[in-house]
Amino acid sequence: MPVHGPTAPALALRALRRHPERIAFVEEGRQLSYAGTLALIGRIQAVLAAGGTAAPRVALLAANRAEAWAAEIAVQALGGSTTWLHPLAALPEQQFQIEDAQAQLLMVDAATYAERGGALAAACPQLHQVWTLGPASYGRDLLAAMAAAGEHSPRDLSQAHTVASLGYTGGTTGRSKAALRHQHQQAAITRAILADFELPATPRYLAAAPISHVAGTKLLPTLLRGGTVHLQRGFDPERLLATLQAQHINMTLLVPTMVYKLLDHPGLDRTDTSALELLLYGASPMSPTRLLEGMERIGPVFSQLYGQTECYPISLLRKADHDPRRPERFASCGMPLAGCDLRLLGDDGEEVAPGAPGEICVRADSAMALYWNRPELTAEALAGGWLHTSDIARQDEAGYLYIVDRKKDMVVSGGFNVYPREVEDVLTTHPAVAMAAVIGVPDPTWGEAVAAMVVCRPGMQVDAQALMALVKQHKGAQQAPKRIDFVEALPLTALGKIDKKALRAPFWDGQQRKVG
Repeated sequence: MPVHGPTAPALALRALRRHPERIAFVEEGRQLSYAGTLALIGRIQAVLAAGGTAAPRVALLAANRAEAWAAEIAVQALGGSTTWLHPLAALPEQQFQIEDAQAQLLMVDAATYAERGGALAAACPQLHQVWTLGPASYGRDLLAAMAAAGEHSPRDLSQAHTVASLGYTGGTTGRSKAALRHQHQQAAITRAILADFELPATPRYLAAAPISHVAGTKLLPTLLRGGTVHLQRGFDPERLLATLQAQHINMTLLVPTMVYKLLDHPGLDRTDTSALELLLYGASPMSPTRLLEGMERIGPVFSQLYGQTECYPISLLRKADHDPRRPERFASCGMPLAGCDLRLLGDDGEEVAPGAPGEICVRADSAMALYWNRPELTAEALAGGWLHTSDIARQDEAGYLYIVDRKKDMVVSGGFNVYPREVEDVLTTHPAVAMAAVIGVPDPTWGEAVAAMVVCRPGMQVDAQALMALVKQHKGAQQAPKRIDFVEALPLTALGKIDKKALRAPFWDGQQRKVG
């Protein structure tokens, strides 16, 4: 089928040419105009072309900086493809991604990841070239090469059906795999955000979460609206609050664990956040209790996004849906977006009865084409012409979706299905609980027992029996945790999600979980 419409690089170049004098990026005391960003892309392309690599496949390891985003656009506009390495992933995982993606070039942000970049350069002999953003003891300095290249106008050789990106999954349920998107699917992400997200008229977007992942999908929409992207290299609550106030930020994106840290930071109540119009949150479930706290202290600016590496975005819980008079909606991930067809299917492939839990299955222009080099997994994920998300949800009469959990996170205890998300939401209603994670652990009687890991708020404590009774009161005895461990912190993946695979590992120790 022919596909029409501009590619993602074409949209980027169009946006940059439209407002040459405006500021595109602000980071660590420096500014880069739209015209300057356009020139940056042209120089990167000139350096790559001089190196003789046509349509390169490039792996990127970088913090939030303008050169990294410009490099992605430059590569894709040359007809090449990109894959971002998880910035906090272990060396073996990053090495696996470079090898699995068959990357020819590696670009490393030497200011932040010089040591890791050197280790990857040594461990991946198949790389044709390693470029560094800044001087390093290995590879070639891309910034120096760009300065020597002089001025070059950027070219756009991208086509709708050329491969744009390989986006690797977080690996929370197994080995990371790559969702492949062509250019028309990549551009569809931007169009969906512009069409359905409640972006400010002229965004002043603060990107504190890694732009290598979901935070990066808001850069191009911001520029297409003539806005400015403020980049921070890593999340620091105090610095984020200071920037919100000083730069009159009107839009940001945070994962729930970041929101919790803001709410627990003593500087929040001293910070003027009145310019903020939109606080997007997503990537993992958020406690309804803490969400209500955020609305009371920050304002009615919260909007929840839902999607995954394989398909983004899928649904949105808009600001108006965050109504304190309808607190039950806080547990919803909203309604499907206009460009997303969605059904809840059972194991038999048929739609479930109204109100019953089923797997979220979608069709959308922004969905992946396939899993790279994983034909069996591709066939399973795209069975019946639908992308199967592995997320289990219910849908109410008004059309709002309520994710009850991941298929592989569901706990089967004594023959009953227990959805950890529902138990976690009850636990975090207790005023002493900051965060909670629920998993299944081996049990000789029940097969699996419900176990909870709980982080208390600073200076507060609660008795385990009281939390067990709380869940029993709201959800019944079957869903009440059989054990509760109090911990200082919960392990997080590179994307800021609670790493339940890591939580389960000490308990199962090689035993096989059987879910479903």
